[in-house]
Amino acid sequence: MTGKKIMLAAVLAFSGLPAFAAAPEIDMGATFGSLLLVLVLIVFLAWLLRRMKLPGVTGGDNGLQVIRQVVVGQRERIVLVQVGDEQLLIGVTPQNISMLTKLDQPLPVETRTGNGEFAQQLSKLLKKQ
Repeated sequence: MTGKKIMLAAVLAFSGLPAFAAAPEIDMGATFGSLLLVLVLIVFLAWLLRRMKLPGVTGGDNGLQVIRQVVVGQRERIVLVQVGDEQLLIGVTPQNISMLTKLDQPLPVETRTGNGEFAQQLSKLLKKQ
């Protein structure tokens, strides 16, 4: 194996060709543009995930859980929130968040399992389109 390497080096030395080719020039503008594009894509995808409000993406369980929400206007919602053992009905607008009422009889909470949850959420999102 070393004999082939020596023979190749001798051929290159006597042929007048340079042993090592010059490194290609790097286009800094294209490199910087590509890096900027990747960073913008990462920030956009992070924003999109937070906007979709998928369970498991928004953070850990801290005793406060959104049970259900109903959109009643372009930017207005009514949200049912579980706080400990109590359930509160909250109205949310861009200018104000106010408690509408405290439920005397809590609504049943759906227990979600991790098995197939992503597939169910994806199918719901695809059906909306």
